[in-house]
Amino acid sequence: MKYPNGKKYPARQKAKETSRNKRRHLLSAANRGMSLEEDINLSNEYYKSTGVALITKRPTPINVVKVDYSHGVRITDAYFEKQSTTDFNGVYRSRYLDFEAKNTKSNSSFPLSNISAHQISHLKEVIKQGGIAFFIICFQLKDEVYLLDATEVITYYESGKRKSIPYQVFKEKGILIRQSYTPRLNYLEAVDELYFC
Repeated sequence: MKYPNGKKYPARQKAKETSRNKRRHLLSAANRGMSLEEDINLSNEYYKSTGVALITKRPTPINVVKVDYSHGVRITDAYFEKQSTTDFNGVYRSRYLDFEAKNTKSNSSFPLSNISAHQISHLKEVIKQGGIAFFIICFQLKDEVYLLDATEVITYYESGKRKSIPYQVFKEKGILIRQSYTPRLNYLEAVDELYFC
């Protein structure tokens, strides 16, 4: 657009294009994996509201050092008190569930470096006590989300033979989680198939 002085003002158009590109990026399938935890949280709200299950995000334990009260309550300095175990836990069909949710941008494998030793130890204890333990892994570029039993991941992690779990393992031994409007990720359908059939 040219104004009376003949000068072009591309800033406005650039701002519109940037805004449009941001929206397009947020809606793209490749970016959906970045909201994996939010998708699980929305699914958990749905499961709770319909009385199907009670599953919550486990908070990361922090120790607050300094708080600013000048503009409401705002934590200005804190540190992690201890390592967190896994992302989610709860009860479904009278069984305890405990699981970790992870993303990968790889098309061919899931890197084991995304998992901590203390998470493996925790999930082994859950299994030992008769709980259900699994991983939900999102292959972002494929727009696919899988549920894989924790024992499969533990085996790969402890063998030390590989630094990743091949995508094919998820296809063969995992359950593809159906994505829909409500629940966003119907992972309990996959839990039923893997643990209750």
